[in-house]
Amino acid sequence: MAMMKRAASSALRSLIASSSTFTRNLHASGEKKKIVGVFYKGNEYAKLNPNFVGCVEGALGIREWLESQGHQYIVTDDKEGPDSELEKHIPDAHVIISTPFHPAYVTAERIKKAKNLELLLTAGIGSDHVDLKAAAAAGLTVAEVTGSNVVSVAEDELMRILILMRNFLPGYHQAVNGEWNVAGIAHRAYDLEGKTVGTVGAGRIGKLLLQRLKPFSCNLLYFDRLRIDPELEKEIGAKFEEDLDAMLPKCDVIVINTPLTEQTRGLFDKNRIAKCKKGVLIVNNARGAIADTQAIADACSSGHVAGYSGDVWFPQPAPKDHPWRYMPNHAMTPHISGTTIDAQLRYAAGVKDMLDRHFKGEDFPEQNYIVKEGQLASQYR
Repeated sequence: MAMMKRAASSALRSLIASSSTFTRNLHASGEKKKIVGVFYKGNEYAKLNPNFVGCVEGALGIREWLESQGHQYIVTDDKEGPDSELEKHIPDAHVIISTPFHPAYVTAERIKKAKNLELLLTAGIGSDHVDLKAAAAAGLTVAEVTGSNVVSVAEDELMRILILMRNFLPGYHQAVNGEWNVAGIAHRAYDLEGKTVGTVGAGRIGKLLLQRLKPFSCNLLYFDRLRIDPELEKEIGAKFEEDLDAMLPKCDVIVINTPLTEQTRGLFDKNRIAKCKKGVLIVNNARGAIADTQAIADACSSGHVAGYSGDVWFPQPAPKDHPWRYMPNHAMTPHISGTTIDAQLRYAAGVKDMLDRHFKGEDFPEQNYIVKEGQLASQYR
């Protein structure tokens, strides 16, 4: 009987301890957090569209919601250097939100300083601005709004292919400058029909691009670590290529659609570009660092690459003396493809959902995780 009483007493103490832990966890989940958002400035354009939520002034449309719950929400575009606004708030920030369009580079050094940091969110797709190994080692969660702007980027890629193929920009510049020289445009303008287009990477964006290219009657190729579903592959009419270097010489157009990882950084260097067909057109809306900056500039200057277009640079914002600004036959823009108004509304909603789940101690949609419980997502391993 005494043993039974001691056992019951022990069980009761365990239950009380467990209840206490549960209460502490509930209290922790209700803790007031400091959230730091790093976005590009809207300036005079911020008030022109009420749905322009992806800028500093729009703040993803979540300021009122966060502050009504007692959280502190700091938003800035000042992200570089030891005296930046971001640096000032890193030591006591619980959450940092950034975008690929104006990335806050969260280095191992910054992670080490961030004693309260729990969560790194990307408003959009692509979390390579974070030192993912350092984040995993520190026990941080890194997540993004998977799928939020894939349509936006795929449409933009199709546009860039056509701009390069039809030699559009010289014609536009003639119109602006009061000129009229048809030969100056037509001598290197081509139809897209019948050309071979290869995508390096056929994930969400790559598949959407291939689907959008089908009506143009192109020869479609793709290289990826994973093969597309056979039925979709047949429907699109795309051919899987097992060897990237074997695919490149076949392509009139190459589109880069792979994440930036240790394996893909500098993937398109001088040697790989030399394997491409002379006169190839390259579109890169993935990440600037996948291509070797000087190698691309040199290839455009020599004519081996007949045109290069994209919206991604390294670093971002691109410095004024970046070689891609001045190389011939380019159609570069700032990083804009994934931040249409439609995309902004999608990734703002996704960020709010994940913050709400985080505050409640709930899991995110599994596909959003880039780092979870010390493990990197498969594409970054």
